Amino acid sequence: MEAKKIEELTDAKRGSWAVSAVLAAVVMTVLILGGRNVGAPLVWVQTAAASFRQGSNDLPFLQSRKGHLDRLYGGLLVDGLDEESCHSRYQSAMYRRNPGRRPSPYLISKLRRHEALQRRCGPGTAAYSDALEQLKSGRSAASPPAECKYLVSISYQGLGNRILAAASAFLYAVLTNRVLLIDPSNDMDALFCEPFPNTTWLLPPGFPLTGYTNFSVDTAERYGNMVRNKVLRADAGDGDVPAAAARLPAFAYVHLNHDATVEDNTFFCGDAQSVLRRVQWLVMRTDSYIVPGLFLVPAFQDELDAMFPERDAVFHHLGRYLFHPNNHVWGLVTRYYGTYLAAARQRVGIQVRVFGGVPDSPELLEQITSCTQREGLLPGVLAAVEPISPASRARSKAVLVTSLKSWYYEKMKGMYWEHATATGEVVSVHQPSHEEYQQSGARSHDHRAWAEIYLLSLTDVLVTTGRSTFGYVAQGLAGVKPWVMYKPDNDSAVPEPPCGRDVSMEPCFHMPPGHDCRMQWADPSKDVPYIQHCGDAIWGLKLVGRNV
Repeated sequence: MEAKKIEELTDAKRGSWAVSAVLAAVVMTVLILGGRNVGAPLVWVQTAAASFRQGSNDLPFLQSRKGHLDRLYGGLLVDGLDEESCHSRYQSAMYRRNPGRRPSPYLISKLRRHEALQRRCGPGTAAYSDALEQLKSGRSAASPPAECKYLVSISYQGLGNRILAAASAFLYAVLTNRVLLIDPSNDMDALFCEPFPNTTWLLPPGFPLTGYTNFSVDTAERYGNMVRNKVLRADAGDGDVPAAAARLPAFAYVHLNHDATVEDNTFFCGDAQSVLRRVQWLVMRTDSYIVPGLFLVPAFQDELDAMFPERDAVFHHLGRYLFHPNNHVWGLVTRYYGTYLAAARQRVGIQVRVFGGVPDSPELLEQITSCTQREGLLPGVLAAVEPISPASRARSKAVLVTSLKSWYYEKMKGMYWEHATATGEVVSVHQPSHEEYQQSGARSHDHRAWAEIYLLSLTDVLVTTGRSTFGYVAQGLAGVKPWVMYKPDNDSAVPEPPCGRDVSMEPCFHMPPGHDCRMQWADPSKDVPYIQHCGDAIWGLKLVGRNV
């Protein structure tokens, strides 16, 4: 008997030493790869240690985390930027259990070339000063087209719309070799780190087109208006170069908003691009994700195919490249994550879109609970109050609810507080804020909204509300296909089924052109295999993968 006890003690020590060795290796890996900012990764090291202490054999958790120490996201990001000025740029990968898709080598090379263009032609350079003088003169640039061309993206609408518009403008800028300049209004200068090394993507003060943020469908320099009035013609880039240049304006305003006209939407045609490529300055307004439309332009297709062989990962890569929370917002993210989400075995994000004047809806609450329980994302509850056995506490789920209203969170929290789960799992429900109504343009509101989008993107599975750009951004950054709660035909009824798995993590282009380039009614989803109608907005278009 004594020998048996000694053997058991020896085995226990071996197990303890093995655990210590694994944890030591993990900590050393974090210290080596994490650089100076190693505080945040210790959150999941502590979580891993807790799981070992609980006797868990869930080693895949540690193995998956090890793969996430690629802080450059497979080469999307360039190394060497000042980490103190933007903690999130190199720390965010350590919070993600899903490493995401790997970018293509061609996309990485295009990003490096575009960064060089931004440095060579961006604000503060002689080329930029010369281009401003050309714009002030009211004349087109000399022919052949100037090496440095510019795209100014107007920022407006809600935060999700602003992010999708900026991503769309960036992709167009890459395709057309233009410097991207983001309108800094609506807090675009107070939410994100600079994405390009050693330069800025923000339009500096003193831009000579005064009132550009108010450009609309009535603006005389609107591309669609100039096409209709034959100020711009498809042959403007052909024939005698000086004569063609004389027919070009100093700038063109590209209006791709929800109220875009048929002429505006010829932007997605090859003839339009042959004209616009000769205009040095473009100003663009959109409140949508126009990327599926860019895939319809013949001149762009080869480049897009090479950059994005996985067409359902376009925003996934663009979003992770462009949008890094600034240090203030990153502090909101990491503190909330460490307090409420880090220790959970699984994190479930639920994004509930409601409008300020809409009353609390028992039907929507039932849709949320039916969706999450039917799809196995959250457990059902027992009618009777049952104690939870200590062994089941290791099986925990943290639910992150984001909504303008607190009612849905309170109801879900109460349900899992007052009743034991049918599976014995422990479910905690959390909501960072509830603003009650959207406050576009309020800085503190936008800070919290951006933090909540990013927190959603750190969850393992996502449930979103259909047609919400807030949810679109979160799913793209996360790299997951969400379960989408579609809007019912009858607001007083719960739809059947209550939700469905989306075919793609790509955002929906809500207002695509309804005509082809011959001005005939057209449906691109009939002819392009990687473009489909959106499940949450049947009139919209979205990019899908090869195997859908």
